[in-house]
Amino acid sequence: MDATGLKKPVLVGWSYAGRVMADYLTTHGAAKLAGLNYVDASSKGDPSFTGPNLRNIPLMASEDLATNIAATRTFLHGCFSIQPTQEEFETMLAFNMMVPPRVRLGMRDRPLEIDDMLRSLKLPVLVTHGAEDQNMKVMAAEYTAKVISGARLSVYQGIGHSPFFKDAPRFNAELAAFVRSSQNVK
Repeated sequence: MDATGLKKPVLVGWSYAGRVMADYLTTHGAAKLAGLNYVDASSKGDPSFTGPNLRNIPLMASEDLATNIAATRTFLHGCFSIQPTQEEFETMLAFNMMVPPRVRLGMRDRPLEIDDMLRSLKLPVLVTHGAEDQNMKVMAAEYTAKVISGARLSVYQGIGHSPFFKDAPRFNAELAAFVRSSQNVK
C-alpha cells in the first residue's frame, strides 16, 4: 500500500483471504484502512462453519498429480451452484493447479482466533456471502457480521462460493457503493 501510494484502501478478501486480512490486521492494525469486505470468507477457525466441499482439501494437497487434479476439479465444481462454462472452468483449474501441494497443506490447519480484534474494529465492514456456498456456511458470514459492530451482511440467494463471478453486476454495485461510503467515514 505504501509503495503504490494507496490512501485508506478497502481490503476485499475472498475465501481464504479472510485469513490473509486477519494477518494484515494482526500485524498492521486497521488505521490505514477505510473498510473491509469479507467475501465468502470466515473470520473464525470454527469447523462447524465449513461446508462439505472442503473435504477435498487434503487430496488437493497430494503430491500425486492425478489425485491432486481430480480433487481440485471436484472442489471447483463444488464452488458453484450454477456451473461456469467449460472454458471458464478450465482456466480456473489451471490457476488452482499453480498452487503447490505443500502450500495447500500449510493453509489447511492455520488457527484463526481474532474475535477480540474484530470486536474492536471501528471501520466499515461489508460481509458478502453466497447462500449456496459449499465451502463456508452462511453461518460463518452471519457470525462475522454479528461480531463486528455495524457490519452489513449481504447474502446472495442461489449463488455459491463466488458471488462476484455469478452475479457480477450486483457485487460490483454493492462493492462500489461500499467503497464510496467507506471513503467518506472519518
